[in-house]
Amino acid sequence: MRFLVRRMVLFVVTLWIALTINFFIPRLMPGNPAEAMMARFRGRVNPDALKALEAAFGINTQKPLIEQYFEYLGNTVTGHFGTSLTFFPQPVSSVLATALPWTVGLVGATTIIAFLLGTLIGLVAGWRRGGILDSVLPPVFIITGALPFFWVGLLLVLVFSVTLNVLPNDGAYDVTLTPDWSAGFWTSVLSHAILPAVTILIISIGGWILTMRNNVVTILADDYIRMARAKGLSNGKIMYGYAARNAVLPNLAGFAMSLGFVVSGAILVEYTFNYPGVGYMLLQAVNNEDYPLMQAMFVMITVAVLVAILLADFLTVLLDPRARTEG
Repeated sequence: MRFLVRRMVLFVVTLWIALTINFFIPRLMPGNPAEAMMARFRGRVNPDALKALEAAFGINTQKPLIEQYFEYLGNTVTGHFGTSLTFFPQPVSSVLATALPWTVGLVGATTIIAFLLGTLIGLVAGWRRGGILDSVLPPVFIITGALPFFWVGLLLVLVFSVTLNVLPNDGAYDVTLTPDWSAGFWTSVLSHAILPAVTILIISIGGWILTMRNNVVTILADDYIRMARAKGLSNGKIMYGYAARNAVLPNLAGFAMSLGFVVSGAILVEYTFNYPGVGYMLLQAVNNEDYPLMQAMFVMITVAVLVAILLADFLTVLLDPRARTEG
């Protein structure tokens, strides 16, 4: 219990520090979103229009900084992040709600698949150390893990879209379709997600394989594995009940961070395939100096990572009795 309480306190403190940094950084930068929008019109905006834009973006430089800070915290808790400069006059919350499902569906599902497959392959490779699986797959996937996202994506586009013409390479679905719950629309969504999903899978699975394989090799030399074998337990019982359960624990924190960063999207992958997710939107926000949207994304990514790590801590306590031991 003390372990979980300490983690909760650390979560709250870290979140408060991140939100405070997120408040001060844009205010230390020159200009504001309203002035950035004025620059688009090359100064053809009168002062009254500028004041209207500042009101729309929620900018009030007349208030004391401490009052602005507490107002910012209140708006963050309630989800009021202001108006997006890139998608003006849409509010930031609605813009994020449009892009987030695409990223969670693509990057989230692919990250989970990569972790499960990589953990299973690494477990078998480590258990059968020196075998064919251990000799071939880890080196191959370590090489693929070092390849750039955009290079792998473009190679898949060349093979499956340009040469074979069997898969689409642009967007999230066929633009001629209307988003609904029909089978045709979801078939189009899945076909458009195959190439970016395979790109992420090829790049990310190698790290999970190598980490799990090394953990298993280390654990096989421990005394409790020898004791389990001396008791006459089956290889399957030892591999899954003893080796896998302990070898996967160090991977949980990394997996939690991977899940947390899902909301930031795979920027290069989404940009390569013009996929309308959060990563592609973040790139647009940076290019357009969209401060409200960038601030909201920073908060969203921070909260997602912290929550994922907190859940990993809870799962560690559940799987590892040593974490529940006082002192």
